[in-house]
Amino acid sequence: MLKNLIFRTASLRKHWMTGYSLLAALTISLPLSLQAQNFPNRPIKLISGATAGSASDIVARSVAEKLQAEFGVPVVVENKAGAAGTLAIQSLLNAPADGHTVLVYTSAHTVLPLINKVSYDPLRDFSAVTPLAIVPNVMVVSPAKGYKTVKDVVEAAKSNPGQLNYASVGVGSATYMSAEKFKLATGINAVHVPYKGSPEAITETMAGRVDYFFAPLVSALPMIKSGKLLALAVGTPKRSAQLPDVPTLTEAGVEKADYLFWTGMLVPSKTPKDIVIKLNQFSLKALQSAEVKDRLAGLGAEPMPMSPDQFDGMIRAEMQTNAEIIKAANIQAK
Repeated sequence: MLKNLIFRTASLRKHWMTGYSLLAALTISLPLSLQAQNFPNRPIKLISGATAGSASDIVARSVAEKLQAEFGVPVVVENKAGAAGTLAIQSLLNAPADGHTVLVYTSAHTVLPLINKVSYDPLRDFSAVTPLAIVPNVMVVSPAKGYKTVKDVVEAAKSNPGQLNYASVGVGSATYMSAEKFKLATGINAVHVPYKGSPEAITETMAGRVDYFFAPLVSALPMIKSGKLLALAVGTPKRSAQLPDVPTLTEAGVEKADYLFWTGMLVPSKTPKDIVIKLNQFSLKALQSAEVKDRLAGLGAEPMPMSPDQFDGMIRAEMQTNAEIIKAANIQAK
């Protein structure tokens, strides 16, 4: 069951790897109602559930600049980090459902409601606009540990059950889910060590106080390039252009362990469909621009274009998959 759900989710995600130009052309050609033609008629606010300067925040600001040029009205990013993203979510749900307030959130959208008690329904209360980009997680270790490959870590963990540990930035985070999928796929037993953020987790990994960390590439890349961290594998279906010599987990011999950390746009479910489509159309145009592509590439990120229906389908499938993973790994909020 779990493998079938993971396969279905992976199949949906293939849309961002193929058919980019065709998807953009089809969506931009869709007819719009008069209501959507008159949208927007005032500034658009992108509410980011991340801190300023984080990977998903930079993605939001990169797209905002292009959306402002396309729409001809100011597009501003407002950071409402905290409470695992619920501050940003509540701010969106309290706003008029007219497309002028948009949530920029991450794959935590399909995880946290499954392990925390929340006041909203991630499927009922939102309409998916489009994912914007994926930022790979990369499995890193301290060179002093002596691990050269993913296989070395797995063998060490199996030889010393419960003795190895791994860092994350909290239960339900992409760094945590990456590590949990890795544990399930390899059958190892390792101890979870949570930290407040990626900088602290990276510091502890470099110091050798934790054995490995599935770090966001944008955070770990400088340390990898300086030799302070060794990258063993990326947790995405294909290699990162920033680390072309680093294998994927599948290439390293661990199947069904990749985990996509995405950033995407959501609006309240009562937002008119044609306005959702227009937001999608112009977001796809922004993602196609050379400036946005270059800026995302600097983060180790890649555009992830989909139609609203495709993104909605991906979210639904991903929630099913994550529910199975959470049950299999006995994940509980801490």
